[in-house]
Amino acid sequence: MTEYIAYWLAATNGIAFGLMVADKRRAGAGDRRIPESTLLLWAFLGGAFGTVLAARLVRHKTRKQPFATWMLIWLWLNILLLALWALGILEPLLASALARIAAPA
Repeated sequence: MTEYIAYWLAATNGIAFGLMVADKRRAGAGDRRIPESTLLLWAFLGGAFGTVLAARLVRHKTRKQPFATWMLIWLWLNILLLALWALGILEPLLASALARIAAPA
C-alpha cells in the first residue's frame, strides 16, 4: 500500500507541476489557458506540493486570489492526511467509514 501512495503522490505532483508550467507558457504566448479548476483539481488529488512549487519557481498565479489561497489549503490538507497516514491513524478511520458504507441497512 505504501508504494502505491508514493507512486500516486509522485504522479499527481508531477502532473500538477507540469500543468502549472504549461499554463505559464501558454499565458506568455497568448494561447488558450488551462482552466484554474483543472489546476486546483490536481492539487486536491494530491498534487498540491507540485502546484505550489511550480507557482513559486515560475512565478505563476502566486498573487491571484482566491486561487493562491486554495493552493495553500490543499497543500496543508495533503500534509495533514500524510501525517495521519504516517502515524497510522488514517487507515483505521477509512476502514471504519468504508465498513459503515458497505454494511446493509
